[in-house]
Amino acid sequence: MGVVGADMPLAVPQKQAGQEHATQGQFTKSAKKLLIAASGTGGHLFPAIATAQQLTECASADYTIEWLGVPDRLEIQLVPEYYPLHTVSMGGAQGSFGLGVVKLGSLKLLARFAKSTWQVRRLLKRGNFQGVFTTGGYIAAPAIVAARSLGLPAILHESNALPGKVTRWLSPRCTTVALGFAEAAQYLPQAKTEIVGTPVRSQFLIDCQSGLSDFDIPVDVPLIVVVGGSQGAVAVNQMVRKAATAWLDSGAWIVHITGTNDPEADSFSHPHYLHRPFYDNMAALFHRADLAVSRAGAGTLIELAITGTPSILIPYPFAAEDHQTYNALAFRDAGAAQLYQQADLSAEQMESIVLALLRSPEHLSQMAAAARRLSTSDSAAKMAQLIDAQL
Repeated sequence: MGVVGADMPLAVPQKQAGQEHATQGQFTKSAKKLLIAASGTGGHLFPAIATAQQLTECASADYTIEWLGVPDRLEIQLVPEYYPLHTVSMGGAQGSFGLGVVKLGSLKLLARFAKSTWQVRRLLKRGNFQGVFTTGGYIAAPAIVAARSLGLPAILHESNALPGKVTRWLSPRCTTVALGFAEAAQYLPQAKTEIVGTPVRSQFLIDCQSGLSDFDIPVDVPLIVVVGGSQGAVAVNQMVRKAATAWLDSGAWIVHITGTNDPEADSFSHPHYLHRPFYDNMAALFHRADLAVSRAGAGTLIELAITGTPSILIPYPFAAEDHQTYNALAFRDAGAAQLYQQADLSAEQMESIVLALLRSPEHLSQMAAAARRLSTSDSAAKMAQLIDAQL
């Protein structure tokens, strides 16, 4: 098991093991040590980071937090600046999971799972951790199994409307499963569930658009933001570039976050079309946007809800079990978004759909209000309280 960044300074204030505890009056805050298992995409990482920040800043105890991830995933870039990062090799399973019989598709994968579980179990024991918090995905499996084998609490947060395979398999063994969508509870009948929403980073809770000064967008023009999630969306990017001229001719500006895997990212140019492979102030961008064109990952959707941003959602067609469509349906049914499947959508249709919305400010306002009704602004606090009560 590798360790990344264990000696780096922490940007989020927290006490390390062995330090004196902060004293409030005549009381001394207790110390708690938590392992967070979150890996892969922003949808898994950002809610975990938001929860960790809430724990270190606002919890009743002094928290020491360390992280469990996978080599060569997004956490390698995001986490070491803040928390010590441990890595295990754990990948996806093409077969199915079950408590009675485990079908992993290959002996190699089963061996990897067993090895990872043993490594996490050793880490938990040697590090004197008091529990595990995970946001799902395949890294959750060894983390939950290892924690429960030691009698430690394992709290899982599921952000999607359709829970993933690992969540459905292991949720009965978790101490609590926190849900981002109420719709997810029906798929977890044996689990102890609690609806908390999905935690977002604190900057999304503040309507501060000054961070967009690098874009220099006039305050009185409609702004369309296109974002494909942390991995981009090449097919959506292609449709947007074909439709962009009509939107720009109507007076709109476009900020297009293309991702890093689009070979045609530089193929379209216009003074009011601004593109970046990545942008680190999505909070300000969503607050400023009049309309978003987006995939339907749970993390992005809660950010759109918190910022009250109307959206056109195009679920990633190859997402596991089509879970992004389930997420998008919740937003469509609430009136917060319009939903289109990628296979059924052409650039010409996208062009006319966006133009119709831009010409109907009242409709956009209604969608924005519906999005806000789906948000849970104190989700990170609720998640932190849930963890704090069980450790």
